[in-house]
Amino acid sequence: MPPMPASRGGPGGGKKGTGKVSGGKVLPGQGAKRHRKIMKDTIRGISTFASSRLARRGGVKRISAMIYDETRTALKDRLTGIIRDCVTYVEYRGAKTITIYDVIHSLRRIGAPIYGFDPDTYDPTKRKGPGH
Repeated sequence: MPPMPASRGGPGGGKKGTGKVSGGKVLPGQGAKRHRKIMKDTIRGISTFASSRLARRGGVKRISAMIYDETRTALKDRLTGIIRDCVTYVEYRGAKTITIYDVIHSLRRIGAPIYGFDPDTYDPTKRKGPGH
């Protein structure tokens, strides 16, 4: 069996007819087309079950069907603000990665601190249950 030509892989990796002639030249206007991925609204990934589970945890007994889209909208607005602050911290540091400390500072800035992740709120005297 002859060796297979190297390909980059992926969904279009093995397709023939990329516009190349046998001499290795590409004909004008005959190259491979790049297709942009159409972005779906990723907030739809928050399922109705996830929203109802959070509501039940908060003590809600009955949930209207219109609440789910409102929940997604509120969650998206909240996350957008937090991530905007995180990006501001990251750009100031000159880094490219958002760290847990960026999130902690962002949450503290909007008045919703999260406890247990930063040295200010860490309590080393707390002990886990037996066997840990």
